Amino acid sequence: MIVVTGATGNVGRPLVRALAAAGGKVTATSRGITPADVPPGVAHRRADLTDAGSLRPVLDGADALFLQSGGAAAHALDPRALLGAAEAGGVRRVVLLSSQGVATRPESASHGTLMRSIEDAVRRSGMEWTILRPGGFASNTYAWAEAVRTERTVTAPFGDVGLPVVDPLDIAEVAAAVLREDGHAGQVYELTGPAPVTPRQQAAAIGDALGEPVRFVEQTPEQARARMLRFMPEPVIETTLAILGAPTPAERRVSPDVERVLGRAPRTYTAWARRNAAVFR
Repeated sequence: MIVVTGATGNVGRPLVRALAAAGGKVTATSRGITPADVPPGVAHRRADLTDAGSLRPVLDGADALFLQSGGAAAHALDPRALLGAAEAGGVRRVVLLSSQGVATRPESASHGTLMRSIEDAVRRSGMEWTILRPGGFASNTYAWAEAVRTERTVTAPFGDVGLPVVDPLDIAEVAAAVLREDGHAGQVYELTGPAPVTPRQQAAAIGDALGEPVRFVEQTPEQARARMLRFMPEPVIETTLAILGAPTPAERRVSPDVERVLGRAPRTYTAWARRNAAVFR
Protein backbone atom coordinates (compact mmCIF):
# COMPACT_ATOMS: atom_id res chain seq x y z
CA MET A 1 0.00 0.00 0.00
CA ILE A 2 1.13 3.54 -0.80
CA VAL A 3 0.11 6.44 1.45
CA VAL A 4 -0.10 9.85 -0.22
CA THR A 5 -0.04 12.88 2.08
CA GLY A 6 -1.28 16.23 0.80
CA ALA A 7 -3.67 14.22 -1.35
CA THR A 8 -5.96 17.16 -2.20
CA GLY A 9 -3.13 19.41 -3.43
CA ASN A 10 -1.86 20.27 -6.88
CA VAL A 11 0.56 17.32 -6.84
CA GLY A 12 -1.16 14.93 -4.45
CA ARG A 13 -4.47 14.81 -6.29
CA PRO A 14 -3.06 13.74 -9.68
CA LEU A 15 -0.60 11.43 -7.92
CA VAL A 16 -3.47 9.54 -6.28
CA ARG A 17 -5.18 9.24 -9.67
CA ALA A 18 -1.99 8.01 -11.35
CA LEU A 19 -1.33 5.37 -8.70
CA ALA A 20 -4.94 4.19 -8.74
CA ALA A 21 -4.93 3.98 -12.55
CA ALA A 22 -1.83 1.79 -12.35
CA GLY A 23 -3.73 -0.64 -10.13
CA GLY A 24 -1.95 0.13 -6.90
CA LYS A 25 -3.48 0.08 -3.45
CA VAL A 26 -3.55 3.68 -2.29
CA THR A 27 -4.58 5.54 0.84
CA ALA A 28 -5.02 9.28 0.33
CA THR A 29 -4.74 11.58 3.33
CA SER A 30 -5.03 15.28 4.14
CA ARG A 31 -6.62 17.36 6.87
CA GLY A 32 -9.98 17.83 5.16
CA ILE A 33 -10.17 15.01 2.63
CA THR A 34 -13.62 13.71 1.64
CA PRO A 35 -14.85 10.82 -0.55
CA ALA A 36 -15.36 13.29 -3.41
CA ASP A 37 -11.61 13.99 -3.45
CA VAL A 38 -10.51 10.47 -4.45
CA PRO A 39 -11.24 8.08 -7.33
CA PRO A 40 -13.48 5.07 -6.71
CA GLY A 41 -11.73 2.33 -4.80
CA VAL A 42 -9.17 4.62 -3.15
CA ALA A 43 -9.20 4.74 0.65
CA HIS A 44 -9.14 8.13 2.28
CA ARG A 45 -8.23 9.08 5.85
CA ARG A 46 -8.03 12.46 7.54
CA ALA A 47 -4.72 13.30 9.18
CA ASP A 48 -2.61 16.36 9.85
CA LEU A 49 1.10 16.38 9.00
CA THR A 50 1.74 18.70 11.92
CA ASP A 51 0.41 15.96 14.23
CA ALA A 52 2.42 12.79 13.64
CA GLY A 53 0.12 10.87 15.97
CA SER A 54 -2.83 11.46 13.65
CA LEU A 55 -0.86 9.96 10.77
CA ARG A 56 0.28 6.86 12.64
CA PRO A 57 -2.88 4.74 12.09
CA VAL A 58 -2.98 5.74 8.41
CA LEU A 59 0.50 4.26 7.92
CA ASP A 60 -0.17 0.81 9.39
CA GLY A 61 0.57 -1.77 6.72
CA ALA A 62 1.94 0.74 4.20
CA ASP A 63 4.97 -0.08 2.06
CA ALA A 64 5.66 3.40 0.68
CA LEU A 65 4.98 7.01 1.60
CA PHE A 66 4.73 10.17 -0.46
CA LEU A 67 5.63 12.90 2.01
CA GLN A 68 4.42 16.35 1.06
CA SER A 69 6.69 18.87 2.72
CA GLY A 70 3.88 20.78 4.41
CA GLY A 71 3.72 23.91 2.25
CA ALA A 72 3.01 26.94 4.41
CA ALA A 73 2.92 24.67 7.49
CA ALA A 74 6.38 23.17 6.86
CA HIS A 75 7.82 25.08 9.83
CA ALA A 76 5.38 23.24 12.12
CA LEU A 77 6.39 19.73 11.03
CA ASP A 78 8.33 17.31 13.20
CA PRO A 79 9.96 15.27 10.43
CA ARG A 80 11.60 12.80 12.79
CA ALA A 81 8.25 12.01 14.40
CA LEU A 82 6.58 11.65 10.99
CA LEU A 83 9.28 9.33 9.72
CA GLY A 84 9.26 7.38 12.96
CA ALA A 85 5.52 6.82 12.54
CA ALA A 86 6.14 5.69 8.97
CA GLU A 87 8.83 3.22 9.95
CA ALA A 88 6.67 1.86 12.78
CA GLY A 89 3.85 1.31 10.28
CA GLY A 90 6.09 -0.78 8.02
CA VAL A 91 7.02 1.82 5.40
CA ARG A 92 10.20 0.90 3.53
CA ARG A 93 10.24 3.60 0.84
CA VAL A 94 9.68 7.35 1.23
CA VAL A 95 9.50 9.97 -1.53
CA LEU A 96 9.81 13.56 -0.31
CA LEU A 97 8.45 16.56 -2.20
CA SER A 98 11.08 19.18 -1.38
CA SER A 99 12.17 22.35 -3.21
CA GLN A 100 14.78 23.41 -5.73
CA GLY A 101 15.61 26.19 -3.28
CA VAL A 102 17.50 23.75 -1.05
CA ALA A 103 20.27 23.89 -3.64
CA THR A 104 19.75 27.33 -5.20
CA ARG A 105 18.82 29.39 -2.12
CA PRO A 106 20.54 27.58 0.78
CA GLU A 107 20.63 30.77 2.88
CA SER A 108 16.86 31.27 2.66
CA ALA A 109 15.01 30.27 5.84
CA SER A 110 11.88 29.26 3.92
CA HIS A 111 13.28 27.81 0.69
CA GLY A 112 16.65 26.54 1.89
CA THR A 113 17.39 25.78 5.53
CA LEU A 114 13.89 24.60 6.49
CA MET A 115 13.56 22.21 3.57
CA ARG A 116 17.14 21.04 4.04
CA SER A 117 16.30 20.01 7.60
CA ILE A 118 13.39 17.90 6.35
CA GLU A 119 15.57 16.36 3.64
CA ASP A 120 18.24 15.53 6.22
CA ALA A 121 15.67 13.77 8.40
CA VAL A 122 14.57 11.69 5.40
CA ARG A 123 18.17 10.74 4.61
CA ARG A 124 18.75 9.65 8.20
CA SER A 125 15.49 7.72 8.47
CA GLY A 126 16.94 4.33 7.55
CA MET A 127 14.29 3.90 4.85
CA GLU A 128 14.89 3.84 1.11
CA TRP A 129 14.47 7.47 0.04
CA THR A 130 14.15 9.66 -3.04
CA ILE A 131 13.89 13.45 -3.01
CA LEU A 132 12.02 15.52 -5.60
CA ARG A 133 13.07 19.16 -5.93
CA PRO A 134 10.71 21.03 -8.27
CA GLY A 135 11.22 24.61 -9.34
CA GLY A 136 8.29 27.00 -9.68
CA PHE A 137 4.90 25.40 -10.33
CA ALA A 138 2.86 26.28 -13.42
CA SER A 139 -0.15 26.22 -11.09
CA ASN A 140 1.19 29.24 -9.19
CA THR A 141 -0.53 31.26 -11.90
CA TYR A 142 -3.90 30.22 -10.48
CA ALA A 143 -3.31 33.41 -8.46
CA TRP A 144 -4.17 35.32 -11.64
CA ALA A 145 -7.48 33.53 -12.22
CA GLU A 146 -9.88 36.09 -10.77
CA ALA A 147 -8.28 39.02 -12.65
CA VAL A 148 -8.29 37.03 -15.88
CA ARG A 149 -11.94 36.05 -15.41
CA THR A 150 -13.14 39.55 -14.59
CA GLU A 151 -10.75 41.82 -16.50
CA ARG A 152 -8.82 39.58 -18.92
CA THR A 153 -5.67 41.00 -17.29
CA VAL A 154 -2.56 39.54 -15.66
CA THR A 155 -0.59 41.79 -13.30
CA ALA A 156 2.84 40.59 -12.24
CA PRO A 157 6.42 41.79 -11.76
CA PHE A 158 9.45 40.98 -13.92
CA GLY A 159 7.41 40.43 -17.06
CA ASP A 160 10.32 39.38 -19.25
CA VAL A 161 12.27 37.16 -16.86
CA GLY A 162 11.82 33.50 -17.76
CA LEU A 163 11.87 30.43 -15.55
CA PRO A 164 11.27 26.78 -16.56
CA VAL A 165 8.12 26.28 -14.46
CA VAL A 166 7.00 22.69 -14.04
CA ASP A 167 3.54 21.21 -14.52
CA PRO A 168 2.37 19.62 -11.23
CA LEU A 169 1.08 16.69 -13.28
CA ASP A 170 4.67 15.94 -14.29
CA ILE A 171 5.73 16.04 -10.64
CA ALA A 172 2.91 13.62 -9.82
CA GLU A 173 3.87 11.22 -12.60
CA VAL A 174 7.52 11.26 -11.55
CA ALA A 175 6.45 10.58 -7.96
CA ALA A 176 4.22 7.70 -9.09
CA ALA A 177 7.09 6.12 -11.00
CA VAL A 178 9.52 6.51 -8.11
CA LEU A 179 7.03 5.08 -5.61
CA ARG A 180 6.28 2.04 -7.77
CA GLU A 181 9.63 1.26 -9.42
CA ASP A 182 13.01 0.17 -8.13
CA GLY A 183 16.21 1.96 -9.07
CA HIS A 184 15.51 5.41 -7.61
CA ALA A 185 16.85 4.96 -4.08
CA GLY A 186 19.20 7.69 -2.94
CA GLN A 187 18.42 9.93 -5.93
CA VAL A 188 17.63 13.65 -5.86
CA TYR A 189 15.60 14.69 -8.91
CA GLU A 190 15.29 18.34 -9.90
CA LEU A 191 12.03 18.86 -11.78
CA THR A 192 11.45 21.68 -14.26
CA GLY A 193 9.52 22.38 -17.40
CA PRO A 194 11.07 22.09 -20.88
CA ALA A 195 11.98 25.77 -21.38
CA PRO A 196 11.98 29.10 -19.56
CA VAL A 197 8.71 31.02 -19.88
CA THR A 198 8.14 34.64 -18.83
CA PRO A 199 5.05 36.03 -17.08
CA ARG A 200 4.23 37.93 -20.27
CA GLN A 201 4.37 34.67 -22.25
CA GLN A 202 2.26 32.91 -19.62
CA ALA A 203 -0.44 35.59 -19.95
CA ALA A 204 -0.39 35.12 -23.72
CA ALA A 205 -0.67 31.33 -23.31
CA ILE A 206 -3.71 31.75 -21.07
CA GLY A 207 -5.26 34.06 -23.67
CA ASP A 208 -4.62 31.50 -26.42
CA ALA A 209 -6.23 28.80 -24.28
CA LEU A 210 -9.30 31.02 -23.78
CA GLY A 211 -9.44 32.20 -27.37
CA GLU A 212 -9.36 35.81 -26.16
CA PRO A 213 -6.49 38.24 -25.57
CA VAL A 214 -5.25 38.63 -22.02
CA ARG A 215 -3.50 41.91 -21.29
CA PHE A 216 -0.25 41.90 -19.31
CA VAL A 217 0.44 44.73 -16.84
CA GLU A 218 3.88 44.80 -15.23
CA GLN A 219 4.09 45.60 -11.52
CA THR A 220 7.06 47.18 -9.81
CA PRO A 221 8.75 44.98 -7.20
CA GLU A 222 7.33 47.29 -4.52
CA GLN A 223 3.78 46.83 -5.81
CA ALA A 224 4.28 43.07 -5.94
CA ARG A 225 5.66 43.03 -2.39
CA ALA A 226 2.67 44.98 -1.06
CA ARG A 227 0.26 42.56 -2.70
CA MET A 228 2.12 39.46 -1.48
CA LEU A 229 2.07 40.74 2.12
CA ARG A 230 -1.65 39.98 2.18
CA PHE A 231 -1.03 36.22 2.09
CA MET A 232 2.70 35.50 2.45
CA PRO A 233 5.26 35.95 5.26
CA GLU A 234 7.82 38.68 4.56
CA PRO A 235 10.92 36.43 4.47
CA VAL A 236 9.20 34.21 1.90
CA ILE A 237 8.31 37.27 -0.17
CA GLU A 238 11.91 38.48 -0.34
CA THR A 239 13.19 35.12 -1.54
CA THR A 240 10.33 34.75 -4.00
CA LEU A 241 10.96 38.17 -5.51
CA ALA A 242 14.65 37.40 -5.78
CA ILE A 243 13.92 34.18 -7.66
CA LEU A 244 11.41 35.86 -9.96
CA GLY A 245 13.51 38.95 -10.66
CA ALA A 246 17.10 37.73 -10.52
CA PRO A 247 17.12 33.95 -10.87
CA THR A 248 20.45 32.18 -10.59
CA PRO A 249 21.80 30.16 -13.55
CA ALA A 250 20.70 27.01 -11.69
CA GLU A 251 17.13 28.35 -11.41
CA ARG A 252 17.08 29.14 -15.13
CA ARG A 253 18.44 25.71 -16.06
CA VAL A 254 16.20 23.12 -17.70
CA SER A 255 16.71 19.86 -15.83
CA PRO A 256 16.76 16.51 -17.69
CA ASP A 257 15.26 14.63 -14.73
CA VAL A 258 11.59 14.53 -15.79
CA GLU A 259 12.62 12.97 -19.08
CA ARG A 260 15.13 10.71 -17.33
CA VAL A 261 12.42 9.21 -15.12
CA LEU A 262 9.42 9.26 -17.50
CA GLY A 263 11.12 8.76 -20.85
CA ARG A 264 9.47 11.83 -22.35
CA ALA A 265 9.91 15.58 -22.30
CA PRO A 266 8.12 17.58 -19.59
CA ARG A 267 4.86 19.30 -20.48
CA THR A 268 4.94 22.95 -21.58
CA TYR A 269 3.23 25.84 -19.82
CA THR A 270 1.02 26.19 -22.91
CA ALA A 271 -0.21 22.62 -22.42
CA TRP A 272 -0.89 23.35 -18.75
CA ALA A 273 -2.89 26.48 -19.65
CA ARG A 274 -5.00 24.60 -22.18
CA ARG A 275 -5.74 21.82 -19.70
CA ASN A 276 -6.74 24.34 -17.02
CA ALA A 277 -8.47 26.94 -19.19
CA ALA A 278 -11.77 26.49 -17.32
CA VAL A 279 -10.19 28.03 -14.20
CA PHE A 280 -9.67 31.30 -16.08
CA ARG A 281 -13.01 31.52 -17.96
